[in-house]
Amino acid sequence: MYEEWSTQELKERLARGEKMNLVDVREPEEWQEGHIAEARHIPLSQFTERVGELHAEDEDSPLVFICRSGNRSGRVCDYMVQQGYTVINVAGGMLAWSGDVQTGD
Repeated sequence: MYEEWSTQELKERLARGEKMNLVDVREPEEWQEGHIAEARHIPLSQFTERVGELHAEDEDSPLVFICRSGNRSGRVCDYMVQQGYTVINVAGGMLAWSGDVQTGD
C-alpha cells in the first residue's frame, strides 16, 4: 500500500515549500492544458523507460504522483511499491486541484 494526499494537502505542503518529487503522469496534451508548476512530466506511456529520472534532482524527497483523477497515478504507485519504493498518490488528481496551473510546456 501507499499513502494518499488530498489535493488540499498537496497545495498546503507546496505553499510551505516542502521538498518533494512531484511527478505528473498524464499524457502530453493533458499536461499542456494545465499542470502544477512544481511538477515534472513523465507520461504513463513512457514511465517504465524513464523511471530512472525520478530521483534525478533529490534522492531524499518523497515521490508524489498525480494524474487527472488519481487512477493512473495510483497504478504508478502500485508499480513503484512493488519495486520497493515509498510513494504518495494525490487522490482526486488534477480534477480536484484548486490551485494555480501553468499551461504549455
